[in-house]
Amino acid sequence: MTKRGVEWLAAAADNPGECRQVWADDPRMPVLVQTGRLFDVVSVDQRLGTEMFDRLRLSGMPFGPSVIDRRAQRVGFFLGSGSHEPFTLQLQRETTAPPPFRYLGEGCAVVVPGPIPLSDDRYQWLRAPTRRPEANPLRPVALATALVASAELLARIDRFDEQYPAPYAVADLPDETDR
Repeated sequence: MTKRGVEWLAAAADNPGECRQVWADDPRMPVLVQTGRLFDVVSVDQRLGTEMFDRLRLSGMPFGPSVIDRRAQRVGFFLGSGSHEPFTLQLQRETTAPPPFRYLGEGCAVVVPGPIPLSDDRYQWLRAPTRRPEANPLRPVALATALVASAELLARIDRFDEQYPAPYAVADLPDETDR
């Protein structure tokens, strides 16, 4: 994470100076920051969240910082504050039965990793903020689209696993000596 990323996150804390001091003393230390001021967060199950992260990253769709809580098995995606309406509208366009998620806006809080978490830390950045993210009206649309698409893909994979429970249950093909 860059210094500008630290400043942006610290500004969301109740006491930005204290937050910066905590991270100066221990850059691994997670901190609780308020959502709804500078950003909102969409939180999903870790399996779904890691699939969403990969879809967003590989497709080049716009998305901001992303965090993982390994113990709670959740992934959080940061959106600009006040993104609830465009996010929800896109979800309604995509599906009538959205997958489970939590939207953390005004009056909520999220634990964020320190600027330099280690690989075995509970809280880690999947994509750390490098600066204050620029407002992008496509970010909530992309996140809602990735949420639905990733949930559908995982559901299809689960159905396949139920239909073909063993690795070689599809067919027992003859080898070259049987011909």
